[in-house]
Amino acid sequence: MMWRERAFMVVLLLLVHKIHGGCPPSSCGKITNINHPFRLKGDPEKCGEKRYELGCENNVTVLYLYSAQYHVQSINYKKYTVRVVDPALQHHNLSSLPLRFLSRSNFSDTYTHKYFYQSDPYQAGLKAFENFESLSFSHIVFVNCKDWVREKGKYVESGEWVKWEGKGYAYAIGGDLKAEDLEVGCEVKLVAPTSLSTFDYHSYSSIHTALAYGFEISWIQLVCWKHCSFLYTVCYFDSYNQKLKCGNGILAQLIVVVTSFKEKLGEGGFGSVFKAKLRSGPSVAIKMLGKFKGNGQDFISEVATIGRIHHQNVVRLIGFCVSGSKRALVYEFMPNGSLDKFIFSKEINIHLSYERIYNISIGVACGIAYLHHGCEMQILHFDIKPHNILLDENFIPKVSDFGLAKLYPIDNNIVTMTATRGTIGYMAPELFYKNIGGISHKADVYSFGMLLMEMASKRKNLNPHADHSSQIYFPLWIYDHIREGEDVDVENVTEEENKIAKKMIIVALWCIQLKPNDRPSMNKVVKMLEGDIEELEIPPKPILFPEDEIVSEYQTINSY
Repeated sequence: MMWRERAFMVVLLLLVHKIHGGCPPSSCGKITNINHPFRLKGDPEKCGEKRYELGCENNVTVLYLYSAQYHVQSINYKKYTVRVVDPALQHHNLSSLPLRFLSRSNFSDTYTHKYFYQSDPYQAGLKAFENFESLSFSHIVFVNCKDWVREKGKYVESGEWVKWEGKGYAYAIGGDLKAEDLEVGCEVKLVAPTSLSTFDYHSYSSIHTALAYGFEISWIQLVCWKHCSFLYTVCYFDSYNQKLKCGNGILAQLIVVVTSFKEKLGEGGFGSVFKAKLRSGPSVAIKMLGKFKGNGQDFISEVATIGRIHHQNVVRLIGFCVSGSKRALVYEFMPNGSLDKFIFSKEINIHLSYERIYNISIGVACGIAYLHHGCEMQILHFDIKPHNILLDENFIPKVSDFGLAKLYPIDNNIVTMTATRGTIGYMAPELFYKNIGGISHKADVYSFGMLLMEMASKRKNLNPHADHSSQIYFPLWIYDHIREGEDVDVENVTEEENKIAKKMIIVALWCIQLKPNDRPSMNKVVKMLEGDIEELEIPPKPILFPEDEIVSEYQTINSY
């Protein structure tokens, strides 16, 4: 069997070489010898790969990434890397800044053989085995602080060249910024990558030079897909031998850490989650699942589907391990944990501004919209809540925990379920009251609405200890206030922040309408959040069933 498979791979590689061998190289400006996998717009269809198509505008080679354009600086076919730069950056203009907020979390950093055609074409900051030299990929962080930072350290003054809206002191920080290093009163305004390995972190002109140098990304996934057989889960570039190598990296590395879990991140109905460090260096979150019945085929199917998902607002599955009745899922580690501790806890030292909370809400909405409409199969989450929204080092939100998720054809408007699923307080009413409408993607919309309401108010929707009986259920109480044209009752916020909170609440009220047909789709929710508050109509008052009637009949299902 092994011989046949390897013979097949040799034939495949020969065929690939034959197919692409007859295409002459293209050129645009200073970038010459453009060949497979790249192609220029207008090249013959047989040349290059469509997803690696480049443009040529004003004699400048352009790479298209996340609906934006980047100027190509160089292509290294031996190391499978391309260096690009934001077109707004100018070498000798220290006031020029990137147009786009971009970080390592926008890219994958490992090879996933079986899901290549569902994954992004480029990777950054690649990690595989310990002998693999990662791509140099660090961040430049721009912040605006209410007060002057006395102990500057990493903080380099940039106010002479960079001006942000409102008052404050502008700083640039070279290298990654941990959440605990963010000074009180400082707000992250922009994050941009650079692949310049050495520069003066204490000089703004040097920091800007690093930005203008650009950043490297790799198309190694395409090469790996053609080079490694389906027996291997990891493909990497051995910089010492200048060769591609294949291996079962995740499984091999898990053996090192599986018996030494010490730092527990959480626990839910489907197992415990631990922080661990792979042998190659990166931290991961490993979810040890409980016992499964049968032969585990359902688990493999679910993993195969989740493995296709790659969106900046959905937590990424790095790998999995199956041993007998034991199952483990390996996810990217989110250093800032879950959203609930930021919107409910009074002890947290890091204050999230309403602008940050608002941006998080849009990110979550985009992630759910992708699950509903951006995949081959419609993925219904059924457990959207603050605990299942994780935050990376830059507070970019990631929808997590697919333990209750179900997959349906994209054109299925109504789905069937054999059991109620979700968490009380976030579950859509149609999950237990069948006469108000069928179960569909609108169930996730309802859950998101309840989440959005809590984010805007920074409090639980149900508060039995409220000072006034009218405030016990916040959505009804706040609806009456908004209907009367009153401001949102939130402490210590500016007029602009109050406006943001009001917009979030109006959108949330649309999402928690009783009947599924009265709720917007998640694509519509994203547009409502990104639009002007003046364009939003006040929805009908939400009709709610008694909370005690619901709780008495169903039990909460929690999962990490």
